[in-house]
Amino acid sequence: MVRWDSCLDNDEEYVNFARRDELNRAQNEEREEPDGPLNFQLDICHQDGEYKSPAPLPPGQAKLITSWEAGWNVTNAIQGIFVLGLPYALLHSGYSGLFLLILAAALCCYTGKILIACLYEENEDGQLTRVRDTYEDIANTCCKNLSPELGGIVVNVTQVMELIMTCILYLVVSGNLLSHSFPNIPLTEKTWYVIAFVTLLPCVFIKTLKTVSKLSQLCSLVHFIIILVVMSYCLTQIHQWSWAKFRLSIGFEEFLVSVGVIIFSYTSQIFLPTLEGNMKNPGEFRCMLNWTHFFACVLKTTFALTAFLTWGEETKEVITDNLPSFLQTIVNLCLLTKALLSYPLPFFTATEIVYSCISRGSHSNYRSPIFALGVRGSFLLLTLLMATLIPHFVLLTGLTGSVTGAVMTFLLPSLFHLKLKWKKMCFLEKCADTSVFILGFLCSLAGIVCSIKGLLEVFGGV
Repeated sequence: MVRWDSCLDNDEEYVNFARRDELNRAQNEEREEPDGPLNFQLDICHQDGEYKSPAPLPPGQAKLITSWEAGWNVTNAIQGIFVLGLPYALLHSGYSGLFLLILAAALCCYTGKILIACLYEENEDGQLTRVRDTYEDIANTCCKNLSPELGGIVVNVTQVMELIMTCILYLVVSGNLLSHSFPNIPLTEKTWYVIAFVTLLPCVFIKTLKTVSKLSQLCSLVHFIIILVVMSYCLTQIHQWSWAKFRLSIGFEEFLVSVGVIIFSYTSQIFLPTLEGNMKNPGEFRCMLNWTHFFACVLKTTFALTAFLTWGEETKEVITDNLPSFLQTIVNLCLLTKALLSYPLPFFTATEIVYSCISRGSHSNYRSPIFALGVRGSFLLLTLLMATLIPHFVLLTGLTGSVTGAVMTFLLPSLFHLKLKWKKMCFLEKCADTSVFILGFLCSLAGIVCSIKGLLEVFGGV
């Protein structure tokens, strides 16, 4: 099985709902009027008392998405396939792992809020008005003194790296799961990669986010089936549970791996600006983010705890490997289905970012459907080539994810918030943002060190 603990920083938390900041402007320009108003109202979620209601969006830019729908998208983003690695993280972090599960939810929820705060400025009446649309816009504003487009370039490059690495990882995981699901067929793993690649060829013809959304919904359904199967089996073994299985002493390097697994299982910041901009009532965004992260924390903690109490020291990197053989085969096939269904979203998003950047000019050839098809086909082929030709790709992915994951989740939101809101922030808010920035830097540095050490060990350097 692929060593998932070294690549969890690239989890699909970044790519699990069909929205994209880079597409926001184009959608605003070409957006059609909705077929009709949504009658569903969310009564349990009220605007934060300290949060000033933003000015209403112009009718042409308003997209009627309820808080429930927005919350479902965020939930999809932070409930990914790599949740199956959380019990293994508890094995190496002990009681501190339970605390980290709660702390990570709070931190990621906080950075999501401050990132959205960077989209707004107060108008002459003291009312918050949305003056920026995307993560790229925030970056360009903060870096305008250096270069008007420098920040946006950095953000786009970081996002493309994250998404492409995620695509390749899904292809690697799919090939690995095929190999384990059909052990009697004498094929190499690289051959299984090619077979998985063939099943993904229709992705080249996906042209709309609507299609991707349907695949994401199926993906989420499969995910909850997997979680239900694992937890149901764990409950049948409740007589074996013992709190003595938790460690009091932990190894420093193992603890760092656990921190990366836990923290980056909550990340969704890359998509939040577009999601908030499409909400029917943006004032409910903060409340929505609170309850989605709260329920994700409860679910993840319950799942990780029940699985670890069941297997203790025998807990494996991917908890499904602990299941009996008859369940393991079924769950592996479900995981394969989930990995294949997860691929289209990061693939579509990455290709749209690149295509959008290329076609910003006036050259008509860059706007043709054939050119767009060529971009998607090239990226699909690139994922196969990197998966099959680069040795120890998973470790390389872990190295990349340690940088891009921490940057997009902790470093940039806190840095941008300090830059744009410094004069209006109180002392405690400044301390909080600074602490988050330092934590993000340390997480990134630790992930880089662990990944490089793993690569050196594999290649015989140490």
